[in-house]
Amino acid sequence: MANDELAVRSAAREPRSEGVSGEAAKGSSSPSHDPLLIAGKKFSSRLLVGTGKYKDLKQTKSAIEASGAEIVTVALRRINLASADGENLQAAIPPEKYTYLPNSAGCFTADDAVRTLRLARELGGWKLVKLEVIGDKNSLFPDVEETLKAAKILVTDGFEVMVYTNDDPISARKFEDLGVAAIMPLAAPIGSGLGIQNPLNIRMIVEQSRVPVLVDAGVGTASDAAIAMEIGCAGVLMNTAIAEARDPVQMATAMKLAVESGRLAYLAGRMEKRESASASSPQTGLIHVI
Repeated sequence: MANDELAVRSAAREPRSEGVSGEAAKGSSSPSHDPLLIAGKKFSSRLLVGTGKYKDLKQTKSAIEASGAEIVTVALRRINLASADGENLQAAIPPEKYTYLPNSAGCFTADDAVRTLRLARELGGWKLVKLEVIGDKNSLFPDVEETLKAAKILVTDGFEVMVYTNDDPISARKFEDLGVAAIMPLAAPIGSGLGIQNPLNIRMIVEQSRVPVLVDAGVGTASDAAIAMEIGCAGVLMNTAIAEARDPVQMATAMKLAVESGRLAYLAGRMEKRESASASSPQTGLIHVI
């Protein structure tokens, strides 16, 4: 089934994702009327962005500012947060302005992921974290069994876990039952830019979940982000799609607008498709020339 057909079916229902206020349901364009709610905290932007793959920190800073994102992911295994030379992430992206989302990128076991995120809490006091446990070095698909094991430990330990997983509704339900703060199914392999490969699965996860569902990984361009939001996702997380664009700052702006427009389209409700034409102008009261 085509992506646009799924968007139509989703839009035909009343909006049911988190945080939809009465004003938002009426189509208010103000993010303050339709905040993203994660672990009890409100965010105006539904676009989350990564901090890797940019050519330098200056470009990182400019792109993130253009994106309007409030939550930025940080891979502790790859970035030295404690650098004292001035050329560090915290200097360019101040944690006073942005919500840091430490992640366990590069971890292949539950124990390694738990250790990494506990270190993040020790370094910066961060409780809100992104959990990912990779199962294969080539596809970078998640190891769901190890991720479930890590999620159970982290939730019990007081973490607010946003979990990267596959697009399987059954796995998503298991994570929600464990008490995670958000479910983040992949759209396509990390860094592939292929867009949403299984929109039906993503929609099923959205419909069954009581916590925010955010598409994570595989977005390539603005239309991919818009489709994710039209399906009903609460947000989109991306990195490569912006960082590897010809103009990352311009693409960041495009992604910001795509997420906002996709969300508004979801709230507004798309018209139903018809198999026959329907004239825009009324057919009664026409002037007949004699």
